[in-house]
Amino acid sequence: MLSGMHTYAALLGNNPTISTAELSALLPDLEKKALLSNQFLTFETNEELTQDFLNRLGGTILIAKRITGNSVVTLNDVPALLAAELASVKGKATFSLRLVGIPPREGKELFRACKNGLKKKGVPSRYVGNEREAAKPIVLHDEGLLDPKKGCELTIIREKHDLWIGRTVAAQNVKAYTLRDIGKPVRDTTVGLLPPKLAQILLNFGQYLVTQSSKLKAQSSTVFDPFCGTGVIPIECLIRGNTVLASDVSLKAVNGCEKNIEWTRKTYKILKKDTASTVWKQDAMKPFDLSKTIPDVIVTEGSLGPSLSDRPTVKDIEKYMRDSDDLAAGFLQNCRASLPGTPIVMTIPVWYAQKKMMPLKKIATTITECGYRTVMPPHVSGWLPDRLSLLYRRNDQFVGREIVLLMPSK
Repeated sequence: MLSGMHTYAALLGNNPTISTAELSALLPDLEKKALLSNQFLTFETNEELTQDFLNRLGGTILIAKRITGNSVVTLNDVPALLAAELASVKGKATFSLRLVGIPPREGKELFRACKNGLKKKGVPSRYVGNEREAAKPIVLHDEGLLDPKKGCELTIIREKHDLWIGRTVAAQNVKAYTLRDIGKPVRDTTVGLLPPKLAQILLNFGQYLVTQSSKLKAQSSTVFDPFCGTGVIPIECLIRGNTVLASDVSLKAVNGCEKNIEWTRKTYKILKKDTASTVWKQDAMKPFDLSKTIPDVIVTEGSLGPSLSDRPTVKDIEKYMRDSDDLAAGFLQNCRASLPGTPIVMTIPVWYAQKKMMPLKKIATTITECGYRTVMPPHVSGWLPDRLSLLYRRNDQFVGREIVLLMPSK
């Protein structure tokens, strides 16, 4: 391992390719090692990853930092490793073991060995989670297991004959997501709801494009969302310190976005003088007049078509597809004319009929004709052989989201 490099394991979300792309977008020096048990990505980076870093990620559930270096270890070493990690805890210690690839019988014995090992050292302890089900991320927060002065979780992954052991250093804060998702004053359930986690992912891809095209840092960049709806992307922008430009053709959406931004400012104590925001009504097909504040990147979710309660027919999808192709073409032509040097992160719909999946047919040609090229963060490839893009979809959804990252062609 190179001097200064740290080794981590990231528990990826439901879309591992997107999660990997997001991590590599934010960590330019990320050196990918392996995908363990099809859920943990191990990698090296010079960055010291903390809870603040994970709070900006939408696609990673938790991060553990390796504590054994290049030493060969066995499960018999775990009680001593745990005791060392709990050395700074005063009084009763709380611990957890996140066991991957380890049978329940061995796991049960390991929990017992850890508790007995601590007892022999005079350390009273209790544990959360068990050999069959690891502690949920919210429990790690509530029980203080991410604070070295209160407790510890060890992530232990067995892959064939190798054992990877690290301390969990960060985990998703579910309560924070719930607050931003359903706690804000205005939610429009008549259109596809953009999850806050996906908004974070899109913004991180936007940050990647900004760093590729300039030397701006994320905190100093200005983000424009021309299909803002009730403001899911603008909310996440404010929280991370990005200047916000937001517009929508619907006055109802604009009003909702303004209310949600005001709520965000009060909830997170974000002053206008520190992080500016401007929201206005505009058709995204008509020229943008942003001469006073040119955005560094456009991050947006356009229309996903009508809300569907049943699986669409191929005939229905073909109509939706024509409308979406026209919308994408008009939008990209407008962006290229009004904001010629601005990169774009956007989502476009992918429909699922009974027997086949149907992405937009003309989008690749449209992107090229409008003067853009698709790019991708390192360590990942497109979801289809002929499409340099990423797919975001839950298994039960009739409409998925294709994520495209566009740089203006030189």
